[in-house]
Amino acid sequence: MDFNLSTLDLSIIVFYLLFVVALGFYFSKKHQNAEDYFLAGRNLTWPIIGFSLFASNMSSNSLVGLAGAGYKDGFSVYSYEWMAVIVLIIFAVFFLPFYLKNKIFTIPEYLEKRYNYAVRAYASLIAIVLNILVDIAATLYAGGLVINLIFPQFALWQIIVGLALIAGLYTITGGLSSVMYTDAIQAVILILGSACITWFAYQEIGGWDAVYAITDAAHFDVMKPIDDPNMPWPSVFTGVLLLGMYFWGTNQYITQRTLASKNLRQGQWGAMFAGFLKLSILFIMIFPGAFARVIYPDMTEMDMIYPTMLFDLLPTGLLGLVLAGLIAAMMSSLDSGLNSVSTLITMDFIKKFKPDASSKSLMNMGRIVTAIVMVIAIFWAPQIGHFEKLWDYLQNTLAWFCPPIVALFVMGLFFKRTNTTGAILSIIVGFLLTAGLIGIKMSGSDIVLGNFLYVAFWHFLICCGLLFVGSFFGENKAETELAKLVWSRSEFTEETAALKLEPWYTNYRYHGLALIIVVTIILLIY
Repeated sequence: MDFNLSTLDLSIIVFYLLFVVALGFYFSKKHQNAEDYFLAGRNLTWPIIGFSLFASNMSSNSLVGLAGAGYKDGFSVYSYEWMAVIVLIIFAVFFLPFYLKNKIFTIPEYLEKRYNYAVRAYASLIAIVLNILVDIAATLYAGGLVINLIFPQFALWQIIVGLALIAGLYTITGGLSSVMYTDAIQAVILILGSACITWFAYQEIGGWDAVYAITDAAHFDVMKPIDDPNMPWPSVFTGVLLLGMYFWGTNQYITQRTLASKNLRQGQWGAMFAGFLKLSILFIMIFPGAFARVIYPDMTEMDMIYPTMLFDLLPTGLLGLVLAGLIAAMMSSLDSGLNSVSTLITMDFIKKFKPDASSKSLMNMGRIVTAIVMVIAIFWAPQIGHFEKLWDYLQNTLAWFCPPIVALFVMGLFFKRTNTTGAILSIIVGFLLTAGLIGIKMSGSDIVLGNFLYVAFWHFLICCGLLFVGSFFGENKAETELAKLVWSRSEFTEETAALKLEPWYTNYRYHGLALIIVVTIILLIY
């Protein structure tokens, strides 16, 4: 396959890269303090929030992986996407109101208010490690592999350094404003580019009949039978739901966008809009993989499906635009990861030990932290190549670390009885379980733990149980403190009354209901 670019295509890509860097410098002039830099002055509206949530989630490894899954494994991978829609609805109804009510800078900051600083520090440290090792480094590695196909004259490490420098430059200068506005532009390019691939691939095969003729009907099932080795249907409602709760509800990398919303309603609308965009993934990212079964019936390297379709099907000019979309996906994930880690380190640790630091100095420290994190990610990214599969690396890492974190948030938000003693007990045992699971995996032991999605859910239930039992000891926070931290039925009742005063078409609950109906229809069809 010839992966050469025309002058026009190359010019489009170069122009795009220069544009996002220039945008970063533009926003750098608008920042006066830490709130401006880390949370865009808490002044963002729902379209920007929704587009940014979507773009940050869709990295280069997602594009490549989803097309490969559509080709080889079938439509079951879409379960991660439709479940994300359900989780975003849960997040908007229950979690976001308390995050915004407490005016937090970081998601772990909620845990300090609910428990104590030690719990916040633990959750922040785990988030930092996951953001660097999973979100930033994996995106650099996967993006580097794809770009290396296009520019084989450059070594992988050189491409990784280039990507990190470009994303780091506009993130360091522009902060969250730069990240979110570039994300919005990148999301549009990404959606249009992916839609183009779908259209040209469909035209190439001449219709669905060509796919049905060579493909077993089970390939198109989103929900797999209970004996499926990869994603049996119960695992969708256990492990996939759990990973979704971590990623969309408790992960600074994603939720920082909603913390920057102008008000609660803008944040809730942004979450619903992101859910709507997630629905499109089946049609614009997984369908092309199914079409590729007809175009390239003998393809063995799944990671080559997406780049091969780009160069084989798209005309000059449009190829450059779609490749810009691919690079946009990488940049969106990189800038989000860099900005979130910078926020966590600065606000959860530096500010703790330098309480008198001015808001402007915290902003400058955040820029320095971003640069340091960028360097760490550059050195770690090539090491990911030692893992057998990138997807396994991503999912297993999340499944190991996220259950204790999700337990802290879920139990803290919905159970007034839980306290710091229970949280500490859950953290200690939960971390030991995490270490044990990693040890079994890395040692190559013959111990069979079963599907990692089931294992993660059991891990979560154990942590919840320990948190509940441990909370019978120690002191609880005062009722006045818990009122701002724990959900109650009165919260829902009060919001219902407030929503009745607004036009029905602005009611985010109706938006959520519409999304659930669409998800149901898609699942009935596939």
